[in-house]
Amino acid sequence: MNMKETEFDSIRPYHKEEIPGALNRVLASPEFQKILDFLFPGEDHEKIKERITKAKSRREFHDNFMFRVISSIVDKTADELTFSGIDQLQKDQGYIFVANHRDIILDSSFLALGLVKHGMNACEITWGDNLMISPFVVDLGKVNGMITVFREGSPKEILRNSQVLSSYIRHSVTVRNQSVWIAQRKGRTKDGNDITDPSILKMLSLSGNAKPPDTLKGLRIIPVAISYEWEPCDIMKVRELFISQHTTYVKKKDEDLESIIGGVVTHKGRINITIGEPVEEQFDQLNTSVHHNLILEQVARLIDKQIHANYHLWPSNYLAYDWLENTKKFADKYDEETVRIFSERLKRLYETVDGSKKDLKNIFLRLYAYPVYNKER
Repeated sequence: MNMKETEFDSIRPYHKEEIPGALNRVLASPEFQKILDFLFPGEDHEKIKERITKAKSRREFHDNFMFRVISSIVDKTADELTFSGIDQLQKDQGYIFVANHRDIILDSSFLALGLVKHGMNACEITWGDNLMISPFVVDLGKVNGMITVFREGSPKEILRNSQVLSSYIRHSVTVRNQSVWIAQRKGRTKDGNDITDPSILKMLSLSGNAKPPDTLKGLRIIPVAISYEWEPCDIMKVRELFISQHTTYVKKKDEDLESIIGGVVTHKGRINITIGEPVEEQFDQLNTSVHHNLILEQVARLIDKQIHANYHLWPSNYLAYDWLENTKKFADKYDEETVRIFSERLKRLYETVDGSKKDLKNIFLRLYAYPVYNKER
């Protein structure tokens, strides 16, 4: 499906000429000062702002400021950030990174940091329009390469929006050699079970002229697994799942903002990002005699298989599995310090959420144990 580039205006990141004006608005925002206060206490904030005003492009903004921000988050809230498989990427190519999704902004930000260190451009990032909670977030996001995903509308509007998004991503990857990060399904994984929604692949297929899986060939789709030792916003996720078991869950007005802030400021322990292999190399395994939707489901399972296999299991995951299964199968994988931290997090959960401790504990343990179950399968 061919589209003019002007048809991408509703979803694309800012062009180069739009960036200086957006940065001026960002610098004038009270929210931006709060970011500086948290990440760079004691530094001369005027000098930081001066460096930002000199940025005339997305890459300059990344170099002058954004990657200092991401590195500062790692330094303040993580014990280490490691990458596996990134050396296999060709520096002059674009890819679609289909990733498991555990944190609203950090998953893609950490991957972008790794890509830049590898000598590539940062990936553009798909973001649901529900997360555009203020003009400040929109400006900061679009300066950083945010692609808007419109989630609501009539069936006709949803189809049209999906076609535009599909065409934009295909154009970015195959023409501009610009990589794009997209979550494997709508929203974050809240129960620990990382499963790819075939509708993501159906959207990507809309801009092709062939039938699945051929319509996905050339898009260089690569699964990415991000693994946190301590899950960002674990208590908030458990609270949502617990309430959803008993009634319809209704988000609070500022809940997305709370999740963004919570993900940034809480301790995450060790973090690993593993880049998989292009799924196209496994298309010969597919049964292509079935309906298109069933073919896309098979592709989704190929992505799942890599994400589950590449998920880096931490002591917290093994401990949760043993507690759930009432076993000591993985007792050599964790120590008393892991037990202490895990117990403290459970205690905070009980203090935060009013409900059955047994049910809360079960949801909490599954959040951490699911990657073990998936890898064992």
